[in-house]
Amino acid sequence: MEIKQLITFRTAAEHVNFTVTAKLLNYAQSSVTSQIKSLEAEIGTPLFERLGKRLVLTEAGKTFKRYADQIITLTEEAKMATNTALEATGILKIGATESQCTYRLPAIIKEFKKIFPDVKLVFKPYISSKQAKQQLLEGLLDLTFMMDINRPDESLHIEPLVLDDINMVAGIDHPFSEDSFITPQDLQDETLLFTESGCSYRMLFEATLNQTCISPNQLEFVSIEAIKQCVMAGLGIALLPEMVVKAEIEAGLMKKLNWKSECPVFTQMAWHKDKWMSSPLKTFIQLARKGIKDQS
Repeated sequence: MEIKQLITFRTAAEHVNFTVTAKLLNYAQSSVTSQIKSLEAEIGTPLFERLGKRLVLTEAGKTFKRYADQIITLTEEAKMATNTALEATGILKIGATESQCTYRLPAIIKEFKKIFPDVKLVFKPYISSKQAKQQLLEGLLDLTFMMDINRPDESLHIEPLVLDDINMVAGIDHPFSEDSFITPQDLQDETLLFTESGCSYRMLFEATLNQTCISPNQLEFVSIEAIKQCVMAGLGIALLPEMVVKAEIEAGLMKKLNWKSECPVFTQMAWHKDKWMSSPLKTFIQLARKGIKDQS
């Protein structure tokens, strides 16, 4: 099998449309079909099937895609490792949550682009630290930033950078006092505004509530900014990183409640222990290590 076939297959698997794949890769559609059929013949099993007018990836195709991703990534790394001219170019794939992209990384990205203006940075969002770690293991990410408790991993290098305070916040007119200590029982009749399921600090918070058999009303959002707006509108209480709500608290747009998280949460940086460290990747890690600590 050829690397171009793998790239064609990966693109087709991501878009599940041969016409779109042909357009993205600047091939004739017949060429895409031919490459996929050749790959299927070599592997000995269908990678796609048609259900009516719909093209779907088979289970074998889903399995093969994981290996294709790794082969393509290793091929790109091999080219960078053996050609110094590529050291100042290429792509870095970085996992980061909305809050990290908004509040932690912009200054670091700015400094990095001064050094490597031709290196493309691709930021990939994720919901849970588990998901981010899996993408590192599969070679889909070069580096990821997580907010989580310290958990060792045999295959990953995980470096805690700063301790993150997780704040419980409410609208200015909420009857809870800023001085009164909030217990899980106090939240029974409240509406809690949550980030998506899988978020580390949400999971820790829910575990605390479950231990005390408390089940408040819940609303779930994909956007932290949406949660902040709802808090300020008096629609509920939220648990969010301090960096996300600090400006609104200081401006008197919401208030911080007296809630103490039992488990410390850290902003962490992680990469695969076997990852080849290109100059751009090493530089980004160094800038992030210093920049995030300086921000705290």
